[in-house]
Amino acid sequence: MNDEAPQVGVLVASPAELAVMQQATAILEKLEIPHEIRVMSVARSPDLVDEYARTAFDRGLKVVVCTTGISGHLASAVAARTILPVIGVPVASDQMGGEQSLYVTAQMPSGVPVATVGVDAAVNAAVLAAQVVGVGDPVVQKRLWRFKDDLAEGLRL
Repeated sequence: MNDEAPQVGVLVASPAELAVMQQATAILEKLEIPHEIRVMSVARSPDLVDEYARTAFDRGLKVVVCTTGISGHLASAVAARTILPVIGVPVASDQMGGEQSLYVTAQMPSGVPVATVGVDAAVNAAVLAAQVVGVGDPVVQKRLWRFKDDLAEGLRL
């Protein structure tokens, strides 16, 4: 990652979910999109989550990607407190296969959307975040076209 100000925030609710989200940061690094990753819990540090979400836009972020466990609290808390797009990555747990996390993430109340990708689909979340950033950035657009071309040619991520 370079020294530019982050454009994508990646939030992880617990250290146990970090391995899943490292897939997202690998894609963001490949696409050379500045990002930051933080571990924070709505249950353990609600003020920290609130401050992060409320200041994200002013700090230059364009989109926030959050893990969502069976409660979905992190993505919903961030989505309720920012005007930025929020992408939820439902994460499978030892107790559940991930379906409950998927349902919780997809069933947000009206006016508080969380774009939802598949269970443990951090790669898709990162590509979607890059596409959000790319809307206003021709350099990122070119990188995304190259990425898509590589996918079409069958190259691995």
